[in-house]
Amino acid sequence: MGNTAVVVGGGIGGLAAAIGLHRVGWQVTVVERAAVLDDAGAGISLAANGLRALDELGVGEAVRAASRGQYNGGTRTPEGGWLARMDGVALEKAVGTPIMGIPRATLHRLLRESLPAETMLVGCEVGSVQQIGPGTVRVGCGDTVVDAELVVAADGIGSTVRDRLFPVHPGPVYSGSTVLRAITGQAVELCTDFELTWGHGAEFGHIALQDGRAEWHAVLSLPAGTRFADPMAELRRRFHTWHDPIPALLDATRPGDVLHHDVNELRVPLPSYTVGRTALLGDAAHAMTPNLGQGACQALEDAVTLAAAFAAEPTVEAALARYDAERRPRSQAVARDARQAGRMGHQLSHPLAVALRNTAMRLTPSRAAVRMILRHHGWVPPRLN
Repeated sequence: MGNTAVVVGGGIGGLAAAIGLHRVGWQVTVVERAAVLDDAGAGISLAANGLRALDELGVGEAVRAASRGQYNGGTRTPEGGWLARMDGVALEKAVGTPIMGIPRATLHRLLRESLPAETMLVGCEVGSVQQIGPGTVRVGCGDTVVDAELVVAADGIGSTVRDRLFPVHPGPVYSGSTVLRAITGQAVELCTDFELTWGHGAEFGHIALQDGRAEWHAVLSLPAGTRFADPMAELRRRFHTWHDPIPALLDATRPGDVLHHDVNELRVPLPSYTVGRTALLGDAAHAMTPNLGQGACQALEDAVTLAAAFAAEPTVEAALARYDAERRPRSQAVARDARQAGRMGHQLSHPLAVALRNTAMRLTPSRAAVRMILRHHGWVPPRLN
């Protein structure tokens, strides 16, 4: 049966894994439970490490063409004062590219277009993943059964495959933050490409998109499950006194476009990203808070590393061992750093702690900030051929 794989989940990580495996000679089936691929979501920032992974997958040029470089902006207070400036030119000089902003729907579409159409099996929810022999894993979804040599579980933070493989693991937990986000319904006039604003227990940020629209997000420290009868009215109430362009971004958004999700994470690291012939990838393996903008980038790193391991190693077992050894330490370290960034960012609420943080940020030289970014953005992918 050799060189057949099933990828569970058709999100960014799953599609990237399918592309990588396809490029190194595998026959891949992507099983996606959604019946209609409407690509819901807001925007996403891609750092140099994620873009390099996309380059290795052969889709980097198309993604860059649909993205907008984030060259200027930074972190502010609600009154509008600057805590830190972002220098996209310096970042580009250091790592070869600025951060790029792109709608998630566009990224999903470009990834799908890089795969043969027959790769996708949509409207099919996986009900079982079972290793039925030393070299075969059987995936059941409804009346459909697919046998493969490898299964890649890229089914997100609520991964049912992960739960079956690690039944005693506590699974995802609430981070303490909930996020509302959207893309504006029309172009907006912005003076910066990217901003984060930190208040007491709240954050508001935006990234500018290529077509003149902007993606914005509002992060609030609230109990899990908190929802609002009128999300837009609640956002206007909370942020109407914050600096421009925050009120304008809300005014340019259709209320029905606002998405609201609690931010969950895998706080307890998994002991392995592989079990038998199944590999975990992306949020299924290391769901992290979004404070460093690294969630999708780490999934893209996973995808390239997995494909490269199968291109280099003589057996499935050796390739999976290599993947786990290379990806688990780095991705779990990034997850820890993201959690810490949240604690030092919007989650701070005590006035003295906020004042100390703000002073420290204003005194930090820009070159020191670039060095910290390099720790995450400086990853170089293995070659697929």
